[in-house]
Amino acid sequence: MNVAKTLEVRLEFSQSAVPAKHCSPESAPSGSVILLRVRGEMAAQEPSPPSSLEGNKPGFPKKILANNLEEKHMCNSCLKILRRPLQAQCGHRFCSFCFNKIVSSGPHKCSACIKEDLFEDPTSILKEGGAFPDNAARREVEALSAVCPNEGCPWTGNIKEYEVNHEGKCDFMIILCPSCKELMRTNELERHNERECPERTLNCKYCKEPFHFKNIKAHDEICPKYPMICEGCAKKKIPREKYVDHIKFCSKFRAPCRFHVVGCDMSVEKEKTHDHERACSYEHLNLLLHFIMGIKVSLESLQPQSLELAGHKIHELHRALRELELKLGQLTLGGGAPVQGACAPTLPTLALPALATSFTPLPSAVGAALELQLHSEKTKVAELSRRCQELELKVGTFENIVCVLNREMERSSTTIEAYNRQHRLDQDKVEILNNKVRQLERTVGLRDLSIVEMEGNIREMSAATFDGIFVWKISDFTKKRQDAVAGRAPAMFSPAFFTSKYGYKMCLRIYLNGDGTGRASHLSLFFVVMRGHSDALLKWPFNQKTFRGAI
Repeated sequence: MNVAKTLEVRLEFSQSAVPAKHCSPESAPSGSVILLRVRGEMAAQEPSPPSSLEGNKPGFPKKILANNLEEKHMCNSCLKILRRPLQAQCGHRFCSFCFNKIVSSGPHKCSACIKEDLFEDPTSILKEGGAFPDNAARREVEALSAVCPNEGCPWTGNIKEYEVNHEGKCDFMIILCPSCKELMRTNELERHNERECPERTLNCKYCKEPFHFKNIKAHDEICPKYPMICEGCAKKKIPREKYVDHIKFCSKFRAPCRFHVVGCDMSVEKEKTHDHERACSYEHLNLLLHFIMGIKVSLESLQPQSLELAGHKIHELHRALRELELKLGQLTLGGGAPVQGACAPTLPTLALPALATSFTPLPSAVGAALELQLHSEKTKVAELSRRCQELELKVGTFENIVCVLNREMERSSTTIEAYNRQHRLDQDKVEILNNKVRQLERTVGLRDLSIVEMEGNIREMSAATFDGIFVWKISDFTKKRQDAVAGRAPAMFSPAFFTSKYGYKMCLRIYLNGDGTGRASHLSLFFVVMRGHSDALLKWPFNQKTFRGAI
């Protein structure tokens, strides 16, 4: 049996009753006319099919509602809008998440029953398995009009669309940056991570090593691949790790003069070092002379102290020598008194020459000791002078290094200050441009919404009729019926049409695989009365009870 690929439904108002029955599309040859049962409904939307989302969240926040919240739509536990509502045996409704949380630790008394003074045992005891899904309440809640609670978001719809398509996905949702903990919108997170976050990780474009953005300057100071410029030959892009080797052999690099230790403060290119030394030989000798004279003055300032000390020691040695001579004379005179006879006069004569012979070498020995002591002092003075000279050389070197570092610091400070000023100017410009881009994005978004709305209105108006007769052409009928059989798209809605220009607004809903008792065996067609602009001028309730339809 062949089935037409295109299905046309013709609906006309009629005052006569038409027998209502289901029709099977498989049993209808192409081009045949079948009477359909058309059921009038006041519903403006398709009933929500059971959701596949799990109830793993508490209720919806109240601020998403476009209208006031009714108490029957509020969870008695979290006091928010019901999400996957369950009705307990006592009649109170809870979110699936809230009910499971309450009974997870065992049976509990219903707080709403206690608050309303309606507690009854065991009806008011909440326990696992003691509640059933309230699908009627769920459909009512899912059909409520909703708006996005995030500031600046233009989204509108119903709660079901909010949960499925918008909750947790809004570009205007305020979130925390996982790195710097700064608050921002979701649509700004990517730009923040790429351009603004101070804790973002970057890869050095030279050495490819990762580092934090806040350490970019410190990394540039130690990066072995950082490009440097030779101050001599002006060669660029020399890696820092090869810069020292480059300046060793660069003939244009300016190095301090070899006589900088004695005061020459000129920097000379390596290839012109010999020319400089020949041209400035007189100045170098003069500087060297002043340096030596300074050392000599330093030594002379040290010698008087040493000589004075040596003179004190010599004076003490002379005094000790005189004391020894006096004691020796007393001993000699005391020993010669008892001698008698002819031998007496000869004792002093013999003794004195002997004494003189014994003590004559004494002054020579003392002088030698003094000379040795003086030589030792001179040696110490020379050693001190040598150390002083070495210290002066080191001090001079350090002073030159400090001067160079000070100049480098001043130059770096000036450069950094200039970079900071430029950076601040660039940041201000970037901020201005970002504000303009955001403003343009908002304007474009509003215009896109307006265009979409206008296109929808244009499509609706182009397909609408105003004489109560509507011809609905369904293209690709075979494929759409297969989708209906598979459950992917069980129902289809037609464009709206009107009984007159200011009459009732209506549409058709068709189930290509049947609905209710006609499922899988018939094709079901329903008539839907919609909310229109002229409803206030029309007679209600809707009393057009009979229709004529043809396929």
